[in-house]
Formats: sequence, C-alpha cells, structure tokens
Amino acid sequence: MRLTTTIFAFIWFLSGPQLNFAQPVGVSENGRYLVNEDGKPFFYLGDTAWELFHRLNREEADLYLADRADKGFTVIQAVVLSQIGGLDEPNANGHLPLKDNDPGKPNEDYFRHVDYIVDKAASLNLVIGMLPTWGSYWSSLDPDQVIFTVENAMNFGRFLGKRYKDKPVIWILGGDNNIHTEGERQIIESMARGLKEGDEGRHLVTFHPRGPGLSSDYFHAAEWLDFNMFQSSHAAHDHDNGLFTENDYALEPIKPTLDGEPRYENLQTGFYLNGFNRLDRFDDYDVRQAAYWSILAGACGHTYGHSSIWQMYAPDRDPIIAAVIPWYDALDHPGAFQMGHIRKLFELRPFQVLVPNQGMIKNGPLTGGSKIRAALAEDASFAIVYSPRGESFSIDKSLIESRYIKEIWFDPRYGVSYHLHTGDTRGIQTYTPPTSGRGQDWILILENASLELPMPGHH
Repeated sequence: MRLTTTIFAFIWFLSGPQLNFAQPVGVSENGRYLVNEDGKPFFYLGDTAWELFHRLNREEADLYLADRADKGFTVIQAVVLSQIGGLDEPNANGHLPLKDNDPGKPNEDYFRHVDYIVDKAASLNLVIGMLPTWGSYWSSLDPDQVIFTVENAMNFGRFLGKRYKDKPVIWILGGDNNIHTEGERQIIESMARGLKEGDEGRHLVTFHPRGPGLSSDYFHAAEWLDFNMFQSSHAAHDHDNGLFTENDYALEPIKPTLDGEPRYENLQTGFYLNGFNRLDRFDDYDVRQAAYWSILAGACGHTYGHSSIWQMYAPDRDPIIAAVIPWYDALDHPGAFQMGHIRKLFELRPFQVLVPNQGMIKNGPLTGGSKIRAALAEDASFAIVYSPRGESFSIDKSLIESRYIKEIWFDPRYGVSYHLHTGDTRGIQTYTPPTSGRGQDWILILENASLELPMPGHH
C-alpha cells in the first residue's frame, strides 16, 4: 500500500491511533519507507542500546524499555554478541552467550534473558533491531577475536531466525565493521541466508557499517538487504549526514535508508581523531540537526544515541570513550525527549509523502552548519523547511498547491508550534525565524490551509 496524498494520510491519522507501533514487515511500493502488516508507514525511530542484552538485568531492562517507549521510540538497536567483552564477560545473570566461544553452541540461559527483553519490548510496542554479532567477531581487522566462518555464520543465523521468527525484530548485520575481503562478504551473506531461512523471510534485514560508511557500498544490490543503513559517525559538529541520505536516495533499485549511528549526545567530539578536544562534546542540538537534515533529505527514520546509554555505563564499570554519567541518569537528557517531537511532527505532516526539494530554497545558507534543507509533499500540499541556526531564508511558495497557504513555526526543542500567517500570496517569501544562533534551530511548515491539519504540539 502506498500513501500518496496528505488527505489520505490525515484520514488515517483521524481514524486510528496517532502513533503507529505495528511491526514493520515490508517496504512501501515506491521503495522509500517501511510498512507494517496493514501497509501503513512505519517511522523508524531508533535508540542505540548496543549492550542491552549483555549488561542489564531484568529490572534495569524494564526501566530502560519503558522509558524509551514513553518517549516515542519505535526501535531498540541491541547486539546479541556484544562489543565490550561480549564473549568472555558474563551477562548480568552470570551467563556467557556461547559455550567454548562456539557459535554452534549457544547457551540457553543467556538466550532466555534475550528472550525476556525481546518480549518485554514487544509488550511496550517496541521493535528490537537485533544485531546477531558485533563486527569484531567476523572481521579480519580483529583476527584474534574472529569466531565466525561461512558455515557457522549460516547456522547461527538460522538459530536466531527460528528462535525469533514470531517476535517483533529487525535484523541488523555488520556490527560497526565494513567489508574488506571476499571471505568477510561470504560470512555476512551466509548469516543473512541463515536468518532468512530460519525466520522464513518474516523480518526485514539491513547492515550497520563502520562510520563514516554506507551499507549501500557493499550490499545495495543484495536481495536480502531490504533497506540501507549508514553510519555518519562522530567526527565533528555540523557534519551533514543528509549527504549520506542523498547518496542512497539516488541509487537503483530504490531502497529506504536511514542513519543508524549519528553523533551521540554527550559523546566527545571526534574521539577517534588524533588531537581531539577532550572537553568538547556533542549536545542535544547536534542530535536534532542530524535528525532533521537526514529525514528532510529522504530518510525513512532516524537513530538516536547517547555516550552512556549505548554502553550502559554504570559507576562500577570502566567507561568507554569517557562516559561520565550513569545510563539511568542519562535517560532524560534533552535529545531523547526531542526525538519524540520529531516523530510526532513527521507523523502529523507525514514523512512518507515528502520528497527532498532544495530547489524551493531561493536564498539562504546552503552549505555549512546553517545549511537549509527542505522537502515538499508529493501532492504539493505542504512543505517542511529546516533552518539549523535560525538564519533567514527565502522560499518559493508557488510550489504549494493551495489557494490559501498556512505558515507555521515549529520549535524542535520543545515540540510546540506557532501560527505565523495564513494568506493567498504565492510569491517568493523571506522568513526570519524567531531566534537565531547555535542551538536555535527552527522549522517552517507551509501547507494547504483548507486541510485544517492539527498544529504540532497542540493536540
């Protein structure tokens, strides 16, 4: 089912729950977004909880998952064989995932804990983006850690596929590593076949590369790759991850794409570069900027991350990349709340009908940290324009198909909107956001006033 008009999407909004939680099982007819069993669009709003299965006990997992469900996330990305001592350090219950580090000998006690978390997530209408393994366990870059072969990768994939065949999961292969050899490619291809065989093709599959990198560089044409994922990574402020989206958006065959690992809130900026500034960290503005840039460039969703939450840092653990805040205290950092605002906006002004349209921007910053991005609904009934620094810009309003055009400012920090003007003029208009400067990003919504859509944040 393909939703092609805003009016149809608004009828869906009125006739059903505002937020659509059903598990994604396929790709839309036009190849741009994910859909659930009913053919309705699924907005992928992920959180990177890589160490969830490994480090949290049941009570802690309950707390984390309930919080993310309450904030509006739809996907939780977690790794079965995790990065930090995933093979040799027991989970919170004292169990290792494998016997003798053999993928052919899964430890039932460990996987019962994984089962519990998957089921708990499902009860909260969350989908688990399940990574079978971190990349170090198959990549030739880490020969001392490699445990996978082409044969046992197939068997491990089949084991996971069968075990979670009836659960709400998305398979995410890769685990922060790229393909360097034909042998590595064969391992990933084999694991993908095993997953598809085990779950009878019921779940979507993608690939999480090392950043900055794109799954499309390695597997875009693969039949098992249902949608692309890129990692824009953590090198610098103002890194335009929309460029990654643009790359994938232009490829054929058409497949959905999204940023599976952008800059993390409270992470040291460029931590993997020589001479990085240890006092400089990404904040909620960096998180918002990456999300809006990517979605307006054509992504089917977005992933959030936090320096403490991905590793489930606690005071009794050695921090990775200088995490200083326990994961449970980081849950309410502002960027996580603001991800919920993003989802509400793009379900009220449906993301699935938006088409990137930089041509409607007639004046304003088109490069750098202030870069304006815009997208227009395919029926031209509304447009969304993002100004990361609150700088003025000029828009060709004649592209909006309407006698009367409603103009709205949306504040991405607090998720509220302000009616600016409604009129019948259709020329080129210059807009000056209410505030400007770093952290003062604003969104302009232009829309067909006759649709009488609800104001974001006022319903």
